Amino acid sequence: MSGGLALPVDPWMVREPALDLDQLGVMESIFALSNGHLGLRGNLDEGEPHAIAGTYLSGFYELHPLPYPEGGYGYPESGQTLVNVTNGKVLRLLVDDEPLDVRYGTVLTHERVLDLRAGVLRRTVDWVSPAGRRVIVRSTRLVSFSQRAVAAINYEVEAVDARARIIVQSVLQANEAPPEVDSADPRVAEALVDPLVAVAQDEEQTGTVLVHRSRHSGLTMAAGMEHDVECPNQYELDKDTRPDWARTSIVTVLQPGQRLRVVKYLGYGWSKSRTVGALRDQVAGALMSARYAGWDTLVREQREFLDDFWGAADVEMDGHPAIQQAVRFGLFQVLQAGARAEGRAIGAKGLTGTGYNGHTFWDIEGFVLPVLTMTKPDAAAHALRWRASTLDLARNRAATLNLAGAAFPWRTINGEETSAYWPAGTAAFHINADIARAFEEYRLVTGDESLERECGLEVLVETARLWASLGHHDRHGQWHIDGVTGPDEYTAVVDDNIFTNLAAAANLRAAAAACARQPDLAARLSVTAEEVGAWEAAASAVHLPHDEELRVHPQCSGFTRFAEWDFERSIGKYPLMLHAPYFELYRKQVVKQADLVLAMDWFPDAFTDEQMARNLDYYERRTVRDSSLSASTQAVMCARAGHLDLAHDYLHEAALVDLRNFQGNTAQGLHIASLAGATTALINGFGGLREHAEVLELEPALPGSVTRLRFRVRWHGMALQTEVTHEDVRLTLLVTDGQRMPVRLYGEELTITGHAEVRRPVRVRTPLLPRPEQPAGRAPVRADGGDGE
Repeated sequence: MSGGLALPVDPWMVREPALDLDQLGVMESIFALSNGHLGLRGNLDEGEPHAIAGTYLSGFYELHPLPYPEGGYGYPESGQTLVNVTNGKVLRLLVDDEPLDVRYGTVLTHERVLDLRAGVLRRTVDWVSPAGRRVIVRSTRLVSFSQRAVAAINYEVEAVDARARIIVQSVLQANEAPPEVDSADPRVAEALVDPLVAVAQDEEQTGTVLVHRSRHSGLTMAAGMEHDVECPNQYELDKDTRPDWARTSIVTVLQPGQRLRVVKYLGYGWSKSRTVGALRDQVAGALMSARYAGWDTLVREQREFLDDFWGAADVEMDGHPAIQQAVRFGLFQVLQAGARAEGRAIGAKGLTGTGYNGHTFWDIEGFVLPVLTMTKPDAAAHALRWRASTLDLARNRAATLNLAGAAFPWRTINGEETSAYWPAGTAAFHINADIARAFEEYRLVTGDESLERECGLEVLVETARLWASLGHHDRHGQWHIDGVTGPDEYTAVVDDNIFTNLAAAANLRAAAAACARQPDLAARLSVTAEEVGAWEAAASAVHLPHDEELRVHPQCSGFTRFAEWDFERSIGKYPLMLHAPYFELYRKQVVKQADLVLAMDWFPDAFTDEQMARNLDYYERRTVRDSSLSASTQAVMCARAGHLDLAHDYLHEAALVDLRNFQGNTAQGLHIASLAGATTALINGFGGLREHAEVLELEPALPGSVTRLRFRVRWHGMALQTEVTHEDVRLTLLVTDGQRMPVRLYGEELTITGHAEVRRPVRVRTPLLPRPEQPAGRAPVRADGGDGE
């Protein structure tokens, strides 16, 4: 694990007390602001220096060729990469003609603060120019949750000890030069050079709207800026507009103690079908609306939105302040990734960077949507609607692969497959069941069947048809799925991956049950009783390999007979995919990320307690966590197995993956799934929460260093609060309008009603086996301040 980043710990903010240019890229990701539609990396106001200049619109991408040394039937032809669109964050400052640049002059103080309750990024710079003119700059930036197309910056300049001529240049800049990329690292985005073609420019009252079209994908976007200016003295305002940039300049003279204030409003929009005029007018309208509301209103609406979110989503944990900060940071970033993504995919990095080219993966349905479903269910519903909107493309993909139903893409932005690597891409068919599970989770948690009727049933049916055509019964009647890749991408194209088999079986059962609930819609989809019967028969006969000698489940057929990996020789050479050929990885017992362990997490009824304990012990010794998706799952399963301190360490790693840069690639964007997984680790791991037979079950237990855990979950429109200490568990129904919630606590059937707290003593989890070991050098980063092995 990398690490080395050490930020002050605060329960409700992330603060950078001084500027470290060596950590510029990491902090740009951490300080990114987004609402799911529009994302701004945390670049400095003046635009330079920067590591990765980033302004992103969800779903706005460019096409690029996918190079194949040797092509093949069914290979995707084009890659998709999220575009760095027109940058409106830039506010350059000249003091008596000398530009503020933190690399020159003297920076007396420099502080940035991300406020998780207010949803704003604040910056204060006390700077002395090379000529000795001192100014203090205070800026506050937000991307509005209430006005989806709008961002705004409040920028103030104060002259300190001498009269100074101040020039503020507010800029829109398209086609910024891309950063150099490491082509050997598959996690890094493709570099796009001049992806935008200028289409139109329109000067507004105090700003400009620029319209561009992507060079190859043919998408059109517009970006605009407007300004409010407050100044105690006379000032002049000038505008200049070119095809790829626009500038509004404000010049004045300030006496010591006087301030110039500029509020910059930004508006963005894009479309693949609307006209240039319509987009231009849409953005102009968004700017007018923002100016009409004004800065103070935007700030107030931002706080109100977040007050509502935290009221139902906050997780409190006493005993480890750094994890408390990180969990709130993670929840905030999950909200930013999906709150207003309406009709677009949520990327694995959200809109914080272009790692993985901005693609969405199964990470979103597997890790992010369960958290959004519990905290912001309307955002989860929009994400699921987007998946359903790509169903025809998934049907086409299945037909190309000679399969029935729908095959959703492994990685994509627009719904088409863009993975150029079959073993870790198309062969990972489990994404289809992951999507089906996300629809089922939404129905179970919200109690709302309208989404199922709107689009969910069709997704469940078509994914079930895929599995029915992909799997087969052997001569003994057992049902198998061959030639697939599970979550562990270091073990590819295998037979009977247990996670895939169980996920497929759950998908088949969910589709059958949904058809029974919605018989009219099922009939429209030509679902027959024979087809449903075949789904149920396959699910009930699914094969789960078991090694009787070792008394563990191979994660796929034959896995436990593979040669062992030499972990001692790999110390200092992680992630392995950058140091070893995939061929070598594929035939050894080395696990990139939780696979069989994830199967036990998602499908616990398929395993006995003893099987879980033995499987966990076996796979802990072989899992290297070269994916950030693993730690949160291992935290949940270690907690369930009674290894609470080890679970705490995994929680620490999942939660602080970006605030400590544990993976070493935070500069490319945040690990949104890991940040979501930290909440899951707390609620499902230490809270012992799971849905079972449409009833919430709870079996809480805390590690010794955590003295209290309190969390809230939404369930069928109700809000249940659970508070756990080492002595007792207290359950409270927060909405008291005559509501009643059935809950199963430590196996006891309870009904929680308003005004009545239910209290029970905590039960100790006793592990069946000793604490498991990890591969050499891959113990989790310890929550008590140690660094693992």
